[in-house]
Amino acid sequence: MAIKVLIKRIVPEHKTKSLLPILRQLRNSAMNQPGYITGETLRGADNPTEYLVIGTWQSLEDWKRWAGSRDRIELQEQIDALLGEKTEYKAYYYG
Repeated sequence: MAIKVLIKRIVPEHKTKSLLPILRQLRNSAMNQPGYITGETLRGADNPTEYLVIGTWQSLEDWKRWAGSRDRIELQEQIDALLGEKTEYKAYYYG
């Protein structure tokens, strides 16, 4: 069953330039993973420091495999170090 994974980050304006290349690398790597369907990154209309990533995966197992991979963990550690906090994820099934 397909799932959506929501990832919310607060990105101070002065860190945006440093973060965006890492996010692009993360997205490019995800696109090559089994079970990846699509993803998008949104920026808050009322709060431009808020970013929301919505990823769609064929199954929770596909997402967990990617989330636990060495490549993703290394990129995520760079993001967390840059932002100074651990990123949280939430996965949701359809209906």
